[in-house]
Amino acid sequence: MTAPLRLVPGGPAAEGHPQPARLLHAIARVSYGPVPLDFDRLAAEFPAVRSGLALAGEADLELRLACTGPEELRTVAAALHRAGAARVRIDLVLRALTPAPVALRPVP
Repeated sequence: MTAPLRLVPGGPAAEGHPQPARLLHAIARVSYGPVPLDFDRLAAEFPAVRSGLALAGEADLELRLACTGPEELRTVAAALHRAGAARVRIDLVLRALTPAPVALRPVP
């Protein structure tokens, strides 16, 4: 039996400054165009960008996104295209998987 699917909860708000809930989590896999994208600029411009990985393979960059909703996700995807991405593939995160703790049994 599998656990029910649910959205990954958003992060905590900064002290004294309530932030919108970032309940829509996604992974963006980006293939560069003729010029590599500037990850630091993207992360500074869009609060939805949480982290990134530079990859060797089909995609050049993988961004972990936490968006306030579908509108912000579309905005980030459009900005990636405008920044020069040749291809952007967005996958929604349905649930986060974490390994269960290992139960050790005493050896007789």
